[in-house]
Amino acid sequence: MTATLPQPVVLENDVVRLEPLALAHVPDLFAAGGGDDEVWRWLPVATPRTEEELGKTALALVHDDQHVPFAVVAKESGRAVGWTTYADVPGFEASVEIGWTWYGRAVWRTAVNTACKLLLVDHAFDLGLNRVLLKTDVLNTRSQNAIRRIGGVHEGTLRRHRRRPDGTWRDTVVFGILEEEWPEHRARLLNRP
Repeated sequence: MTATLPQPVVLENDVVRLEPLALAHVPDLFAAGGGDDEVWRWLPVATPRTEEELGKTALALVHDDQHVPFAVVAKESGRAVGWTTYADVPGFEASVEIGWTWYGRAVWRTAVNTACKLLLVDHAFDLGLNRVLLKTDVLNTRSQNAIRRIGGVHEGTLRRHRRRPDGTWRDTVVFGILEEEWPEHRARLLNRP
């Protein structure tokens, strides 16, 4: 069975609403993390210094048929605080990747990331997909810890996988969550204080 990417939809819980990414989100997104080198440090593009630069990056994702991007809107403020995507995983049947994720610093170490992952992983498995992949730079230990916390199992490291915006080589750490593993992780995440 060959999987197709999920379609753009609105997904929400009591913490976040994931909306199809649009230019209307750019002012909030720039306020949340534009120009912040630490927010963009591990992403495959240079830090956007203007709303226009951020808008071009957002539009490129929206028009890329290998990604389904979402604006992450915090329910508390009603403002976009980051974005995340589903991505195609060539060569993996019935799989989807969750990636290209960033959040403004104001929501780091809050319930936002867990709430997003609950929605995205639930939706992927509700669509009948077999696995969810998550990848990050080998140097991005904060992201690796977050992926492990939601139930990601380390599957390996792709050496010299891609170039970083500064031209250095990135090794990419790969994690996966299988459909049959998710219910236990989901219950644990929902029962956290």
